[in-house]
Parts: sequence; structure tokens; C-alpha cells
Amino acid sequence: MKRLNYQVLKESGYDGYILENAPEKVLQFGEGNFLRAFVNYWFDVSNEKAGWNGKCVLVQPIAPGLAKLINEQEGLYTLYLRGRENGEKVDRKRVISSVSRCLNPYEKADFDAMMALAVSDDLEYVVSNTTEAGIVYDPACQLSDTPAASFPGKLTQVLYKRWQAGKGGLVILSCELIDNNGKELLKCVNQYVEQWKLEDGFKKYVNEDCTFCSTLVDRIVPGRVKDPAEAAKMEEANGYHDELIDVGEIFGVWNIEGPEWLEEKLPFKKAGLNCPVVPDVTPYKKRKVRILNGAHTGFVLGAYLAGFDIVRDCMQDDAVRGFMNKMLYEEVIPTLPLDKKDLEDFASAVQDRFNNPFVDHELMSISLNSTSKWRARNMPSFLEYVEKIGKLPPCLTASFAAYIAFFSNDIQELNDKGLVCRRPKGNTYVCSDDRWVLEFYYEHKDDSAAGLTHAVMTNERMWGQDLTQIPGFEAAAAACLDKIRTQGAHAVMKELL
Repeated sequence: MKRLNYQVLKESGYDGYILENAPEKVLQFGEGNFLRAFVNYWFDVSNEKAGWNGKCVLVQPIAPGLAKLINEQEGLYTLYLRGRENGEKVDRKRVISSVSRCLNPYEKADFDAMMALAVSDDLEYVVSNTTEAGIVYDPACQLSDTPAASFPGKLTQVLYKRWQAGKGGLVILSCELIDNNGKELLKCVNQYVEQWKLEDGFKKYVNEDCTFCSTLVDRIVPGRVKDPAEAAKMEEANGYHDELIDVGEIFGVWNIEGPEWLEEKLPFKKAGLNCPVVPDVTPYKKRKVRILNGAHTGFVLGAYLAGFDIVRDCMQDDAVRGFMNKMLYEEVIPTLPLDKKDLEDFASAVQDRFNNPFVDHELMSISLNSTSKWRARNMPSFLEYVEKIGKLPPCLTASFAAYIAFFSNDIQELNDKGLVCRRPKGNTYVCSDDRWVLEFYYEHKDDSAAGLTHAVMTNERMWGQDLTQIPGFEAAAAACLDKIRTQGAHAVMKELL
């Protein structure tokens, strides 16, 4: 079967939207599954729906990468967006044509090509997702490097070349999963400006003419199809061989922190896409952490003890799904600063996302490092609910008890892999967390429900405070833990509805 390119695509009979030639408007650092299912998808739809007429040039952030494959396929790849939308199963296919080429800047010719693009009149945007470790200042980088090893170093080289050529400022959209990603990237660039002793005029250009935006990205991207039989079936249906097939969930939102004029400049609003420009992404990050991530951590430990193994099956159970929704709608949403309808719509989408028929998301994979996760994702909602409402949130209280139960249920041993426990259905499981957490639970393996609850709540290393100081919390959590141990987690969830 022939490999995908424009000619092969035409021969296959594909009748979807395709744009073969357009000006290169985006320089994108990162060529992996996530960016191709997220950023390049948004720009591709913008070409179709908003007449944006632009292409993205991808750059490998590190030496090994996908440049050769992407260029062999002339930038084309097949994207499947799968999941549930408004309760309905969705499986959409689209050939993405918003990518023109991919550069490997560690090769001299491609480094020169990157610097040539830097001075193009067509260039408007820089986009990046170089992983959490990508936005770092490495003082070993030099302006004369071809290229600088760090991503901020490469970006400084690109912007300096552009400034020297007298070209206008760029909009930089940072997608790395760190707080204030755009601000942190600008900070690193300014460090290179100082280290390399670059002109004051360039420093002004970076900080005033360029617009560094922090953004919040939200789409689960599994990437490649793992089942060989399913992949073969896709290729047969497509009529071509595609080395770059990408798979993501149907849900996606890109919150971009920037000035008001940026929303009109970007093509996304005109294309009807879920990419709002907002003055501050912080509330949206809080929404994601408290609702999406908080839902995961809030119900999966109890659900696992109740006998469930994957998230989707939990959404088929009235008690577990009802428990999660009550926690989100009645205890978490009232503590958040955004519009209530916006929050409820996001929570509704979470249920669809968790019920994705194409993703087997294992509860045990979500259980990793649950102590720090409960502290970061659920404890703020718990504390703010107590402060605002003046009483304990029953589902979050039960969630905390389920957390303790998960780490203490019929403890077998502590070994190199983790803390081995046994759940009610009979199989053993391994708790994975910081070693000191696992050692703590092993030391308290013979405690009563009340004794263990007191020990956990007074462990300030875990929570940053003594949780027994919250009126009624210790007694309520201990009673709930005892009920989970005697009646089962499922019964506790059901009783709370």
C-alpha cells in the first residue's frame, strides 16, 4: 500500500477538506502526537472554516524526532477524534493539511531554514510544547550555537534574527504543562538576552513588540492505535499507509491568556472553535484541576475498592457516577470563581470524557501518587467548601476516607515495588506513592479506623496542616472509613445519593 502524500490522497478518493499550498504563518517547536492532534488541528479547521490560509512549520525540539517521516508524507497525517459528545458516541476522521514541513535544526541545512523562516513576512506565530522540561534556562547555550540546546535558547536565536532583519513582533503561544508557561518562557529569553549581552533595542522588541501568552491546553491524546488489527483495518479503509496516524479524544479546549485584540487576530473565534482568549488562564486551570483531575482522584480509589478497574465502567454504574456528579455539582462547583453555567457545562463534558468507549483508562494508573494528588486537587475544594458553606462536604469527606482505605486495605507487605494491599474482591494491588508515605501506612497497618484516621490527619508532611483542627472532620472520616471496611465502598457511595 502506498504511503500517504498529496498524490496518494487524491488517488484514494478522500473527499474531505485539504489545503495543499499556503503561506507559512506558524513556527511550531514540537512535532509529537499532542500538538498534531491539538494545535495543528485547530489551524487546519481554521483554514476550512475561517479562510485563514496558513501553514505550520514544525521543528524537532531534540535531535531524534519525526522530521523525516513528516516530510516523506508532505506534512499530511490522519487524525481520529473519538469519544462521546452530548452522550453520543463519536468517531471522526480528518486528514490534516495545515503542516507544510518539519525541520531538524540539528542538521545545518534545517537550522539555516529555521533562521530563514525567522525573517519571513508571513510568519505570525510561534507555538511550543517541548514537555515540562522544555522551558528551562541552560547557561551553557551560546548565541553562536547551531542550534542552542534549550528551546528558550533556540527561540531567542530566532527572535534576534528577526529583530536584526527589522521584522515585526510575533505572538508566542506556549502549551507546556507548567504554571504561567508563557511568562516562564519570556523569563528564560530575557536571561539569554542578558547572558549574551544583546542590544537594549532587542530587549525592548522581545518584551514589547512580541506577545508571550500563557495557555492552558486540554485534550487527552493517546496517539497511535495500539491494536495492530484495528490499525490494519483503518489503513484498508483509508486506502493508504500512514506512519503518522494520530488519535485524540473529541473534547478539546485551548484557553489563551492575552490582550483583547488577540482574539480577533487569531482565526479560532471566526472558525467557531473552543479557543477563547482570556485575561487570565488561572481560573480555567483551577476549573480543570478541581473538576477534571479532582473528579478522577475523588472517586477512583473508592471505585477500585468497590471492584471496578477502568473509568468507563464506573460511568455505567449509577452509584459511582452519581457520587462523582454530586461531588462536582454540589461541593466543587460552588467553590469556583467562574460562571456557574460554564462550570456545569465543563462538568457535563467530564462525564462524557470519562465514558469514552475508545479509551480503557485504568483506575490503578490514576492512583499513582494519590497523597499529593488529593492534597492538590481535592483538599482546596474541601477547605473552601467548609469556609464558604460552614459544614463538611459529605462526598469529599467520603473521598478522603476512601483514600485512607485504599492505602490500608488488608496490607500484605511493603516491598521494592510499593505497598501491597488486598481489595475485597480478593486480588492484591500495589500502592505507588512517595516512599515515606508507603512506610507510614505500613507502620500503621494494624491501627483501628479511628486510630489510623487520626494518624493520617495529624501528618502535616502529607497535608501541610493538622486536619484534625477542622471541626467534625476526624470523626466523620473515621466513621466513613469504618463503614467502607465493614459495608464496602460501593455501599457508602450509594448511601450518599
